[in-house]
Amino acid sequence: MDSHVPLIADTTPLITLAGVGLFNLLPRLYGTLTIADAVEHEFAAKLQPGDLDLRSLPWLTIRAIDVPVELAARLDRGEAATIALAELLQPRLVLLDERRGRRIAAERGLPIIGTGTVLVDAKRQGLIPALAPVLDAMVAQGRYLSSQLRLTLLSAADEQEDEG
Repeated sequence: MDSHVPLIADTTPLITLAGVGLFNLLPRLYGTLTIADAVEHEFAAKLQPGDLDLRSLPWLTIRAIDVPVELAARLDRGEAATIALAELLQPRLVLLDERRGRRIAAERGLPIIGTGTVLVDAKRQGLIPALAPVLDAMVAQGRYLSSQLRLTLLSAADEQEDEG
């Protein structure tokens, strides 16, 4: 592993992975995780009693970051802070799901992955037995997943869409 921070993540992928009980994939796949303080605040705002407390995880670092005005004007607080932190720390990967945030991160030359990539990597490494049930659980929780993205992810994980 190089000297760079392995992974910086935005709020939505963290909420999604926690919601399907797979938050523990992140340290298993990437080692450590760094998030902006704004991301921790957004995540904590969605917590229910008994939910995961990010501050309790030894493999997760929370960093304060000043967000440039131009980023803050274009993105929500968590996405803007994630991109600003990524530009500061130059991680190996930036975990972002929202289209606008991904576009802006790409414009800035940041290496982007989404929750789908995390899940495909987990399937390839044998950390989850199948991807389709996880995608179904994400959709059941209200996450949008286009039929094309679903097929792309299943194909990448060497799975077929059930004809059900």
